[in-house]
Amino acid sequence: MSDIETIARQFIEALPHAQALGMRLESIGDGVVVISMPYDARLVGDPETGVIHGGAVSALMDTASGASVMCHPAGGLSTATLDLRIDYMRPATPGQTIRTRAECHHVTRSIAFVRAVATDDDEGRPVAMATGAFTVDRGSR
Repeated sequence: MSDIETIARQFIEALPHAQALGMRLESIGDGVVVISMPYDARLVGDPETGVIHGGAVSALMDTASGASVMCHPAGGLSTATLDLRIDYMRPATPGQTIRTRAECHHVTRSIAFVRAVATDDDEGRPVAMATGAFTVDRGSR
C-alpha cells in the first residue's frame, strides 16, 4: 500500500461521522474507493418502511468520493467537497448493507472530479448516483 493510500485509509478511519455511521473501508487505490455502511435501524428515515435516510447515503457517498481524490495518483493530501450532486434512484432495501464505489476520474491543478454509485445487495440496481468536484490540496507532496 502506498503512502497516499495509507493516509487516505487513516483519514477515513478517524472521521467521527464515518465511525458513527458504521462505515467500513473495503478497498482503496489509484483513485477508486469502496466503502460500505451496514443497515442500522438508528439511521432509518421512514419508520413505516424501514428505509435508511437519504442523508446517511449522502454522507457515505461524500466520504467515498473524497477518499477517491486522496488516493488518486494526482490527488492531494487533503480535500474538501466543492459540489456533490446526488440522484436517488430508489430506496435502499431495508436490512441490507449499502456500498459506494467512488472513482476520481479527472484531476486538474486545483480541482478533482468524481463519479460514485451506491448499491445495496441488489447490485444491478443503483440506490443513488453522484458526481462531484473536490479541492486538491497537495501540501508538500
